[in-house]
Amino acid sequence: MSDTPRFLAACRGERLDRPPLWLMRQAGRYMPEYQKVREAAGSFMNLCRTPDLCVEVTMQPIKRFGFDAAILFSDILVPAEAMGAEVEFVTGEGPKIRNPFRTEADLERFHSPDPREAAPYVFEAIRGIREVLGSETPLIGFVGAPFTLMCYMVEGGGSKNFEHTKELVLGRPELADKLIDLITTYSIEHAVAEIEAGAQAIQLFDTWAELLSPPAWRRFCLAPANRFFREVRARTSDAVPRIYFSKGGGAQLADLGEIESEVLSIDWRLDIGRAREALPGRVLQGNLDPLNLYAGPEATKRRTNEILAQTNGQQHVFNLGHGILPKTPHESVDALVEAVHNFRAE
Repeated sequence: MSDTPRFLAACRGERLDRPPLWLMRQAGRYMPEYQKVREAAGSFMNLCRTPDLCVEVTMQPIKRFGFDAAILFSDILVPAEAMGAEVEFVTGEGPKIRNPFRTEADLERFHSPDPREAAPYVFEAIRGIREVLGSETPLIGFVGAPFTLMCYMVEGGGSKNFEHTKELVLGRPELADKLIDLITTYSIEHAVAEIEAGAQAIQLFDTWAELLSPPAWRRFCLAPANRFFREVRARTSDAVPRIYFSKGGGAQLADLGEIESEVLSIDWRLDIGRAREALPGRVLQGNLDPLNLYAGPEATKRRTNEILAQTNGQQHVFNLGHGILPKTPHESVDALVEAVHNFRAE
């Protein structure tokens, strides 16, 4: 194995004795240490805006579980706030945007500022994390994909059916294009600034891509994602891996290969063996069901070993198929870490 950190080597497709392991939302609500910091911060957005606390929370799962990569503690709605959205997290309800985008006139309320001025705390946190993280554990930066961010900005928060968003993309697609273009422009700037500050990989979270039909997915997810990846690559280093995650991506399996990222992250609903056949040569990330950990350590080990056997540890970054859930038992996380760390490829 080279001196390259395991996670970065895996993203480049290098052959390893075992895959790296990190978890989406690994710094978060399932950890009592996080809950104490969150309570002291007063509000979730205040936590996101306080670099010292972001450093502390980012490091908690690295110290506790020894994951092979850290991910910046922030939120996909931080860019929305920088663009002009009035973001609030309501206890028991989740994120709310008080001034949602609904008409052409709303384009005047949203803009693409310099992220270093609009959200300086993000980049200060990244620099702080890199100071304490050490050279063996890379730091992943991220942004929400343009369509997913648009869903929140149009809907005003989470939703079961995203009626306002679907009406916009299906009934007024030209206006949806304008908003997507604006979000993409800012997202590129935000990601570049993250990398300049010290992020060593960048992940694009397209959580709500599963809402769209194949033609709409190509227009509102594939095209802006590829614009994002191309422009970020043109302005940064080839050494920074790009990761695309889409929940429900199995519905677009035939087209996922067109995503211009080094790594494709898949959820638990797509068999990783089938994904490997459809996407030969691509590095895959995933795909353990987050709720598998609720079933306890033995069930977690069993399913983890099944996935490891399918991939033989190669061209694979082990992860969950979505974010770790708040009630996840620590014993199950320990079992997952043990199974991955003890695995050896044939």
